[in-house]
Amino acid sequence: MELEELTLLELCFPYAERLKQEDRALAQWKHYIQCDGSPDPSVAPEINTFISLWKEETNETFEEVIEKSKLVLSLIETLKLVLRETPPSDLSEKNVAQYQGSILELQELLQLKFNIATEILLRHASTLADLDSGNMEKIIQDENVTLYVWANLKKNPRYRTIKFSDTQIGFEIPRVLATSDIALRLLHTCYDHVSPLRPAPAASQEKALEEEQDVGTAEAAGQAQEALEEAPQLPNNADTSETRTQEAGDPQEEAIALEDSEAQKSELGLKLLSAAVLEAQLLLLENVLEKPMLFEDNEVDLCQFMPLGGIYHLDILELPPQCRPIRGWVMVQILKEGLQKHSYPPDTMEDSNDAENNFPPIEVTLKVHQNVIFFEDPMVARWDAEDQHWKTDGISNVVYASKQKLITFSLDTLGPVTLIQDAHVHMPYQSWELQPLDEDKVLLTVTTVFAEMQIHIKEELFMLAAVKLGNKERVSLLEGKWMTHISFITALKEAGLNIFPSNYSHFYVIINNKFASVELKAYRQMALLSSAFAYGWSKWNLLCDSHRVVFKVREHLSREVEPTQLSNWSLLMFSGDRAQVLRINEHSDTFSEALKENTEFHSTLYHMVKEFASPAALDKAQHCSPRLVDSVCTMLLSTRVLSYS
Repeated sequence: MELEELTLLELCFPYAERLKQEDRALAQWKHYIQCDGSPDPSVAPEINTFISLWKEETNETFEEVIEKSKLVLSLIETLKLVLRETPPSDLSEKNVAQYQGSILELQELLQLKFNIATEILLRHASTLADLDSGNMEKIIQDENVTLYVWANLKKNPRYRTIKFSDTQIGFEIPRVLATSDIALRLLHTCYDHVSPLRPAPAASQEKALEEEQDVGTAEAAGQAQEALEEAPQLPNNADTSETRTQEAGDPQEEAIALEDSEAQKSELGLKLLSAAVLEAQLLLLENVLEKPMLFEDNEVDLCQFMPLGGIYHLDILELPPQCRPIRGWVMVQILKEGLQKHSYPPDTMEDSNDAENNFPPIEVTLKVHQNVIFFEDPMVARWDAEDQHWKTDGISNVVYASKQKLITFSLDTLGPVTLIQDAHVHMPYQSWELQPLDEDKVLLTVTTVFAEMQIHIKEELFMLAAVKLGNKERVSLLEGKWMTHISFITALKEAGLNIFPSNYSHFYVIINNKFASVELKAYRQMALLSSAFAYGWSKWNLLCDSHRVVFKVREHLSREVEPTQLSNWSLLMFSGDRAQVLRINEHSDTFSEALKENTEFHSTLYHMVKEFASPAALDKAQHCSPRLVDSVCTMLLSTRVLSYS
């Protein structure tokens, strides 16, 4: 009886998924009827036409390219969201390849347009020269892109320190460059179009991961498969009912049979959707058995580290021929090969000692993006275009001024660089707590070594409510902004607030890993009760094995809880198919599995809390919005607080 009642309660998950499908379809329809001229990036002919037309546009200024880039970036972001939000079962390999191909093509075209616009700007360097230095200096800034460019027109060997305007950003160049016909460019993009795209979990990958599931996971997946095997039976029964009513010829019976058939089809669809949701949730908890590849000492493992603050494209460019006014006309020589990079040091150097003496490293000073928080001194990595990896060699003398958010380092040769931080700097968590707030709103608080993050969950939206660094509250631009699940996770990661383990995180964090099936059942049932009950971290969760989880729970109906109720926690132990209240509390000296007096074993968390819950709390939990339950479960699956605390 308990499992049957739980099954009925968990129908909120397929209901929520059906609402998501309707939302996606509605978004596509709204774009279709909007007719604003922007293409649908998921439709190949539309995005290909857009790319072809933009390639034909010429002589665009840097400001015009920046303006167009806003649309391009939104198209790229839309495609990435489609790849991440669409269930793997609904994504074919053909669609994945098409979307990723469009993303790469848009990224390459955008960078090409920036290069062409830079060349056009540098052709007019002589007309933009500074009166004092005689050299050209230009800064063009936007929310996503900032260009710093300097043209060496005077070639003064004493002019070796380049600082842009009133900033500390700039270069310290050697004498050989100070006397060369070159330009220096620093193009800072807040986005990362350099790192390789991570593979999307297509249907074929989903099957491969299922083969690696443990016994508990296989059991849960088997339940989903059982639902799929029942699929052909219902339509046959429906056909039989229709045949019988046709033989009877009674219109009223035909109408009843038709209603029964539609009800059976709806029930079947819900059952199949429930199975698909269950499998998708299991995939979020699966730990990969092997690392993707072995890395050399100087190569950056992007499963362990993550770029923050965007990409800094550092280039030494050949100064193109300058525009010349002749008899009222402006004449310019346009090079067929376009914008060319200046080789430094030269590719033909034979003696390494000469290279070190005559072509020393170039000192660079960069400003860390204001929206990014580094909890450790950032590391600098350079992009190796030949090996297609981020690397840490060829970089020296790194100095980070945290108060000014300035980082200075020396590079053997210029190219794209980024600042990286350990992706797991906030893991494992020190504690966590989940509690209801107002109607249809829940608060998740995650405390790490460096910060305390408060996340509000409302319907299908998420918001960063507050970030505390030690005893100080830090104001983040993300605070107060409601976002969808994927967008929210991406935004927090890009800000340096990563509390979302990946399938590879267990290789880099010492955790108390729980079986996927146990963890999944716990999160689903906690979410069902999250509108009326609070949950919290327990130190005893570390002492029980991988088959069981331990956490605190108490009823929480009002936002303002009495001080006496704050400590009124019960300790629950759950193994996926058995729940019990423990006799011990959080302050006990030793761990014990003994059952609390006057309580019983139950097969679900829901029926366990029914022993001490008020009717009002149970009623509130039963009438909670399916979207909220699904969102709470999704956030618990994303943070994995039971394994990573």
